[in-house]
Amino acid sequence: MRIKRTVLFGAICLMVTVNACKTDDQNLKLWYDHPAGLWVEALPLGNGRLGAMIFGDPCRELIQLNENTVWAGGPNRNDNPDARGALPEIRKLIFAGKYREAQDLANQKFISKTSNGSPYQPVGNLRLYFPGHEAYTGYTRELDLEDAVVTTRYSLDGVRYESRVFASAPDQVILARISADAPGVVSFTASMDRPSKFRVMTSGNDEIILTGTTSDHETVKGRVKFEALVKILTTGGTVTAGDTSLQVSHADAATIYVSIASNFKNYRELGADEGERAEAYLKNALKKDYEQALKDHIADYRSYFDRVSLDLGTTDSVKNPTDLRIEQFAKGKDPQLAALYFQYGRYLLISSSRPGGQPANLQGIWNDRLNPPWDSKYTVNINTEMNYWPSEPTNLTEMSEPLIQMVRELSQSGRQTAEVMYGAGGWVLHHNTDLWRINGPVDGSFWGMWPMGGAWLSQQLIARYEFNGDVEYLKSVYPALKGASEFCLDFLVEEPVHGWLVICPSVSPENAPSAHPESSISAGTTMDNQLVFDLFTKTIGAAGILGTDREFADSLKRALDRLPPMQVGHWGQLQEWMEDWDSPDDHHRH
Repeated sequence: MRIKRTVLFGAICLMVTVNACKTDDQNLKLWYDHPAGLWVEALPLGNGRLGAMIFGDPCRELIQLNENTVWAGGPNRNDNPDARGALPEIRKLIFAGKYREAQDLANQKFISKTSNGSPYQPVGNLRLYFPGHEAYTGYTRELDLEDAVVTTRYSLDGVRYESRVFASAPDQVILARISADAPGVVSFTASMDRPSKFRVMTSGNDEIILTGTTSDHETVKGRVKFEALVKILTTGGTVTAGDTSLQVSHADAATIYVSIASNFKNYRELGADEGERAEAYLKNALKKDYEQALKDHIADYRSYFDRVSLDLGTTDSVKNPTDLRIEQFAKGKDPQLAALYFQYGRYLLISSSRPGGQPANLQGIWNDRLNPPWDSKYTVNINTEMNYWPSEPTNLTEMSEPLIQMVRELSQSGRQTAEVMYGAGGWVLHHNTDLWRINGPVDGSFWGMWPMGGAWLSQQLIARYEFNGDVEYLKSVYPALKGASEFCLDFLVEEPVHGWLVICPSVSPENAPSAHPESSISAGTTMDNQLVFDLFTKTIGAAGILGTDREFADSLKRALDRLPPMQVGHWGQLQEWMEDWDSPDDHHRH
């Protein structure tokens, strides 16, 4: 089962050093000469649980905040029990070539009637207002990928101002330090808000408290309660409180602590005390001064980031702001931008996926909307897998732990879905899930009638073993691997022309053939055949290594021999479907 892999990014031969020493590469920075105007231009920070987007505005700074268990809705299931009775009929329609009728039946009987999954939601915004700072000069803002710190600098009236922000994993808070090279000039107002119902107040003379509850979604009531605490300490000057805001006046420097927690316990249970949790994180963080917290944060972060270095060479382009480098990349020579991009991907995974937390969702951990694109859920027909493909090859194996834990949980919640909807053993997942580990199909059958999410996610279970060779780890994930295989084995059905065993009903994710473009539904798509082959082969190998389930492994081997072969179509392509339906004009976005 252990294999050697050569990883190619693009078509470039990379000089990658693993377990590299610290290089202090000054070019591993995203930097800009103007503040962010849009959310997508802000710079992301994260410690796996907390996320922040830093705009770097000298006048009206915005720090947008997330916590990875703040999702709409609450614990729920979305299985459609009508599917089991309709399964024989839908298969009959598909094998008769009545694809539109099959898709209509799937919409009626298979797609969830209760929930299409809950959206990931923001905690809120921390706003800092600096009166009279409009005429700033000499502006820069940067994200240092080696330290995971966002720094903003500018000058005003002969004074140089600096803010530094980071998200600490050791201390589980976000910290910001605002300072200047002259005494008594740091003055600003701090307030908090959120794009939905919330309550905000001050506590004492130096703390803001924001509380809220996430939204209802479809048939599921919003039940996630959360609390965000902002505490400001100053060197010199004063902090005073109004009803809902804090005023810092004439300080030499100000340190802002942001602590956030929710009432989430696990995907089946709420009820933790979000206020006690947030207070405990803050109380613990306040035991250190800013410099010690920064030192501990950098040491923790670099223990992951410094494992891999990449040198593609450097040109004068590194002297330009990052947005200009991106704009000019296709016209010039800037190999270091590719290395920066590579390391930025590693940075984002470290920042949005840490052991003990939730996996990186569609937007990592960063989101400013109550209803973000695609709900910012886990789309497992490509996106979630893509998030984690780099985890093993780029020596970030620990970052995959939240995904592996989610697969373990889905393998439990998905057993009921497999039984209720398909009368099958094992466990099943369709193309989407969320914090509540829903397993049923969502969003309509054109996209959602794909029961192969468990099979694809199971690849990550084995990928980690292929890199670490840890038999105890393999033993811990084998039940999930076996369960995914059990479902596929039960769900495979003989197609009438060749007698091949095929997954039916299913789709080639989010695409339809030219033969029936209005309907994606089909049987034995090439992707499904490949996923079943991969899953069965790896389950057989794992069972052999663990010395277990010989009879079950033999049943998988027999099924492997009956899967459809890979087929070459009429214009020389590997067919996407069991039939030769591909079109050279297919511009499929996946």
